[in-house]
Amino acid sequence: MAPRAYWKGYLKLSLVSCPIALYPAASSTERVSFNRINKMTGHRLKQQLVDSETGDPVAKEDVGRGYEIAKGEYLQVDDEEVDNVRIASTHTIEIDSFVPRAEIDDRYIDSPYYIVPTDKVGQEAFAVIRDVIQDKGMAALGRVVLSRRERVIMLQAFDKGLLGTTLRYAYEVRDANAYFEDVPTLKLPAEMKELAAHIVDTKAGHFDPTKFEDHYETALVAMLREKQAGHIMQIPKEEPASRRVVNLMDALRASIGAETKKKPAAASTKRRAPAAAKGKTGR
Repeated sequence: MAPRAYWKGYLKLSLVSCPIALYPAASSTERVSFNRINKMTGHRLKQQLVDSETGDPVAKEDVGRGYEIAKGEYLQVDDEEVDNVRIASTHTIEIDSFVPRAEIDDRYIDSPYYIVPTDKVGQEAFAVIRDVIQDKGMAALGRVVLSRRERVIMLQAFDKGLLGTTLRYAYEVRDANAYFEDVPTLKLPAEMKELAAHIVDTKAGHFDPTKFEDHYETALVAMLREKQAGHIMQIPKEEPASRRVVNLMDALRASIGAETKKKPAAASTKRRAPAAAKGKTGR
């Protein structure tokens, strides 16, 4: 069964447009998740909204929106008022500009989406837009409304379609100066950098996400399988803390020897959560 589109609308470059659909390119649904339960009965718990002052439960129809304008004072806003805040790009991604991809700071990268044409009539226009983005080697920037919020979206040619990545606004990205201002500027010895570079060379390779193993998820699944089978899970011993480096040059030289002896181990990526681990609510 084809996945359900997250958003449908039009992609527009000047006077050229075509109908498209967006599909999330990433998902966390395969992770093990848990339900909150009553430990006495084993029954699942339901969340209930209560008034913070009176402590009384609040019926669903009485739940509204409020914007805090003073301490404990809220401006009530109806859903209809929010819906009436119309944005021109609600149903259209209009390409505003093209920029070199290298100029887009990775801190602004947010969520990826696959973008595909939705009918045969618009496929040629879609291909024109896709191919010109690819041929120019640039990233296209446009705007899209997702969940009522307008987001900047970066478009890149990807396979036979487009990869759209929403970008954060400048006010959402924290300034780095506050974090790095106390880091000193050091002039390192050439030999020290050469030793470090040699270690990097021994670890150099190509990006392959299939080699990454989520060790916590693997251990969590193993624990659930053991518990489901009625076994007692043995608590692994903590690894001793690494010795503090006294002489950095000696540590670098020792690291080169250790890396030379190592052989890359194949990472297992195959796993299935047991039936007991297939709840889909938050941890």
